[in-house]
Amino acid sequence: MDDNGSLISPKVSVLIPVHNAERTVRAAVGSILRQTFADFELVIVNDGSTDSTPAILESIAGDEPRVRLIHTPQRGIIHALNIGIAHCSGELVARMDADDISHPRRIELQVGMMDADPQLSVCSCFIRMFPRKDLLGGLVRYEEWLNSLVTHKEITRDIFIESPIAHPSAMVRRFELIEVGGYQERGWAEDYDLWLRYYTAGKRFGKVKCSLLAWRQAEGRLTFTDSRYSVENFLRAKAHYLAIKLKDCNRPILLWGAGKTGRRISKHLPREGVDIEAIIDIDRKKIGRSLRGKPIVSHEHIPNMPNAYVIAAVSSQGARKLIREQLRAYGLNEVDDFICAA
Repeated sequence: MDDNGSLISPKVSVLIPVHNAERTVRAAVGSILRQTFADFELVIVNDGSTDSTPAILESIAGDEPRVRLIHTPQRGIIHALNIGIAHCSGELVARMDADDISHPRRIELQVGMMDADPQLSVCSCFIRMFPRKDLLGGLVRYEEWLNSLVTHKEITRDIFIESPIAHPSAMVRRFELIEVGGYQERGWAEDYDLWLRYYTAGKRFGKVKCSLLAWRQAEGRLTFTDSRYSVENFLRAKAHYLAIKLKDCNRPILLWGAGKTGRRISKHLPREGVDIEAIIDIDRKKIGRSLRGKPIVSHEHIPNMPNAYVIAAVSSQGARKLIREQLRAYGLNEVDDFICAA
C-alpha cells in the first residue's frame, strides 16, 4: 500500500493457466518465484484440474503472498487466459506455462527491454526446447528459426511462415492486450492469432538475445493434440490475416506454389476475398495446367507483371531461401512486393 492506504499494483503480472499439471507445475512456479526481478504478482488460473494440481497450487499460494490463485470449471485455455487477464493488475503481463522453466533473469531482462523502448508491444526471448533427446528434426529447425528472429523487421517479415513468438516466452503491455481484444476463439491457435492481430494493428515486436525459457515439448501439449493447431487451421489463419494485409493492395496477386501447401492455401485465400491472378511453379509438368481455375505459369512470368504482389507458399526444405533469392533478383522487395507464407 502507498501512504494513503491504496494498493500499489505490481510492475508485472505473470499469467499461468494450469490444467492437470501435477508433475510439472511446482518447478514452473518455482522458476518464477526465484526471479531476480521481485516486483510482480503471479496469477494462476486452475482450469478445472482433476488431479492433485489444485492441492499443490493451494499449498504454494498459502506460503507466497505474490500468488493469486483462481479456480474455474474446465473451459479451455482461451477462457482461462482471459479470466487471468481480468485478474492481472500489472502494467506488463508475462506469459508462462505450467510445464516450462523460466531463467532467473527472464523478467528482469524483458522488463528492461520494454522500459527502454516504450513503442515495443511484444517482448520475447530466445528459447531452448527440452527434453533434447525427444526432439524431432522439425522441432529443432523450428527452434533455430525462432531464435534467428530478433528484430521487429525480422519477426514481421516471417510472421506468415509460422508463429514467430513462443507463447510462454512473451511479455506484453496489459492495456494493449486488452485493446486488441485479448484471446479469441477463431478455430485456430490462439497465440498465433494474437500475434497476427498485433501485427495487423501495427504493433512492434522484439526479443531479448538470451535463452530465457526452457520450453517443454511433450506428447500431451495442445500443440500436438488440439485440432486448432493443425496445419490446415494454421493456413486458415494465414489466409485470414493475409487478406487483411492485402485489403488495400490493389495489385494482381500471384501465388508461388502449386504443391501441397500452395494447393491448400489457394483454397482458403479466395474464401477470405483474395483473388489470385495466377500460380507460379518451377515444375515443368505443372506449368501450362491450372489450379482452381487459375493458370500455372513459370516464375519467368513475374517480370511481365511488374505490379504484382507475390505470396510464396512452398514448404519443402530450402525452398524459401531459393524463392527469396529469385524474387529479389527480379527487383522485388520482401514485405513490400512479396511475402513468404511457408
